[in-house]
Amino acid sequence: MPETATPLEAASPFELRVNLGAGVPETDVRSALKSGDMGFLHSFTTGSTVDGPGVRLVAWTTGCAWRCRYCHNPDTWTLSNGLPVAVTQATEELGKYRNGLRAMRGGFTLSGGEPLMQHRFTAKLTAASHAMGIHTAIETNGYYGEKLSDEELASLDLVLLGMKTFDAERHRALTGMDNSSTFRFAERLAARRTPIWVRFVLVPGVTDDLADLAEIARFAAALGNVERVEVLPFHQMGRFKWERLGLAYTLEGTEPPTAEACERACDVFRNAGLKAG
Repeated sequence: MPETATPLEAASPFELRVNLGAGVPETDVRSALKSGDMGFLHSFTTGSTVDGPGVRLVAWTTGCAWRCRYCHNPDTWTLSNGLPVAVTQATEELGKYRNGLRAMRGGFTLSGGEPLMQHRFTAKLTAASHAMGIHTAIETNGYYGEKLSDEELASLDLVLLGMKTFDAERHRALTGMDNSSTFRFAERLAARRTPIWVRFVLVPGVTDDLADLAEIARFAAALGNVERVEVLPFHQMGRFKWERLGLAYTLEGTEPPTAEACERACDVFRNAGLKAG
């Protein structure tokens, strides 16, 4: 597969990108997913300070089986919307930033989409990053966590783990998927002492039930490896993508949470002994 002429770096992770891999033959897609020699990326973004410690380079994969109602990047759901990128090309691109990332005490974060839908590519790229001495993280919902071996998990310095809700029925209504695999992956990471940052999106009227929050806090605190909880306020910045893609958006009338609501949510986690903000 020849290297793509489309730039990997995007002005923003909110940039709409579609059909960039639509011309890749199905046999090549299957081979890529099996070997990990090629992946499908929405984009790279540089200078992120919100996707792990320090200043970071973030690669956004395509492909996700979850259908979170508040997703701000629904164009990453479909694998064919991503650029076909050889793992060698992605590694070379990452290497260009190695010294700068170290100087800024940052690193590399592989996000999505759901990077573990491309688990072979994820394993190869994160191993290459780790081997270069770059602090390496993935952002995942954990659904495919069992796809990574213990050796492959050793290349991860941090996991940004999305926990949507605790109640199983509420979780299915929000994402279309079961959340038991997320909890199993969290427990596996805890057994390995792999650091976790829990990411929780606060949506008024959807994920702001304080009793449910308390259950997430109880579970996270018991793991013993959760370094912090990030309460992320819902926003409408991705709404235009749903409209452009012809998807039914159910949160049109939902306002972002107030600062007070965010603080109440943080307090639930703090009361469980967790750092939250």
